[in-house]
Amino acid sequence: MTKPNILLIVTDHWSARLLGVAGHSAIRTPTLDQLAQCGVRFTNAYSEHPVCIPARRTIMTGTSAREHGDRTFQAKLPMPAHLPTMAQTFRDAGYQAYAVGKTHTYPQRDRLGFDDILLDDEGRTHHGVTDDYEIFLGDKGYLGRQFGHGISNNGYAATSWHLPEEAHATNWATEQMCRIIRRRDPTRPAFWYLGYRHPHPPLVPPQRFLEFYRDVDLDEAYSGEWAKGDDLPLTLQAFQARYQLTLEEAQWARRHFYALCTQIDQQIGTLIGTIREEGLLDNTIVMFTSDHGDSFGNHGIWAKQNFYQSSANIPMLLMGVKGCERVGFDRLDNRLVCLADIMPTLLDLAGIDEPETVTGRSMLARPRDHLYGEFGEGELSSRMVHDGRYKLVYYAAGNHLQLFDLESDPDELDDLAERPSMANVLDGLRNILISELYGSDLEWVNDGNLTGLPNRAYRHAPNRGLGLTRGHQWPVPPINPGGLMNFFPETPSPKADEHT
Repeated sequence: MTKPNILLIVTDHWSARLLGVAGHSAIRTPTLDQLAQCGVRFTNAYSEHPVCIPARRTIMTGTSAREHGDRTFQAKLPMPAHLPTMAQTFRDAGYQAYAVGKTHTYPQRDRLGFDDILLDDEGRTHHGVTDDYEIFLGDKGYLGRQFGHGISNNGYAATSWHLPEEAHATNWATEQMCRIIRRRDPTRPAFWYLGYRHPHPPLVPPQRFLEFYRDVDLDEAYSGEWAKGDDLPLTLQAFQARYQLTLEEAQWARRHFYALCTQIDQQIGTLIGTIREEGLLDNTIVMFTSDHGDSFGNHGIWAKQNFYQSSANIPMLLMGVKGCERVGFDRLDNRLVCLADIMPTLLDLAGIDEPETVTGRSMLARPRDHLYGEFGEGELSSRMVHDGRYKLVYYAAGNHLQLFDLESDPDELDDLAERPSMANVLDGLRNILISELYGSDLEWVNDGNLTGLPNRAYRHAPNRGLGLTRGHQWPVPPINPGGLMNFFPETPSPKADEHT
């Protein structure tokens, strides 16, 4: 039997609910809706480390932070050499393997086992590399101008794209992947990885996609009462302090964000059309997902790094080869799956043995009884345990537990942690949490009890980097060791014992 081709599409900041087929009231995603109908949509898919770099390490290795060593966004940590990557495993099985777009690895030209990568690293010249997208812009006469829109890489100001549409990063990535597919070796199966940088900010869609949302009533943010207290755990305080948007600013951002999603959806249509025209579609497996979602103002939070649904619950669409009964079509699957499961799932469908290092499991195998997630270390830490219905969110600072029934309360408006009737559920998930802790987290447990760390007030400081706004990229900026993101800027403590 001919080995199937594999196309893995990974976006950035795309929440599970941002699909028309998921019932969203405003978003337009006709291509992805059809893809879901041609396969299976996993409704309980999660990013177990909902921030870019740790999530992408997990995708590439089929392991969690416990194995790959990053739960904090370590921008200059190389991929662990002892962990075989997904691309290398496919190549070892006779596949050609090519990637386009965002990989978010260090060093930037690390090929991760691929035959080649055409890189879009979002202009991270401060690490010392001019990526292939920037080179393309220079070749087209737009040298150094990709950030001429003046919009931040990690903020929610927005405007329309300032260059011709074909020069947009989304269109460039699609066209490069289409060319790779056309230029494939016809004697070998292929693994193709396409990493779109959007809808991650900067929020700069081409104007014609903004027109789709000109007269559309957009949804608005929601918030549980639990998110409005004055004694919130440190990490939650920090999340809420990072962005303060008016309703008008939020809706402006939402419109541009959705336009970026629709642009990607249309470009995926072009890509799948190319695969079909090449006569490959019936023997090609397609998976679509994201490294994490975006909180979009829900519970007073923007961006990622938390375990509420908008940030951690991600789209996971899988279309098998024609007639594949294991995947099926027009199916919903509510089993718990995560980013570490992508590698073993695709290897499973291709009939390739997974490396012994893989800790994820095939999404088509026996379901797991719980899922564990982690972000951060020390006092700015949060953890998650999900059993398929109930979700426990834990903040180390303040030893703060939250419990949500996602079956009856999918927006997490009602925190059940203090509800006497939920004590058994809470205790069960807390015990699972304790059993999952390792490393420095073990300091949060004393005599078998979860005690956490002292809480304190978050001392918010202004964002001097303006959310990583970028200047002109020509002449190429110098290597800048200090040019990294500070997620939680704080003012100095007036006294060392400032605890609450």
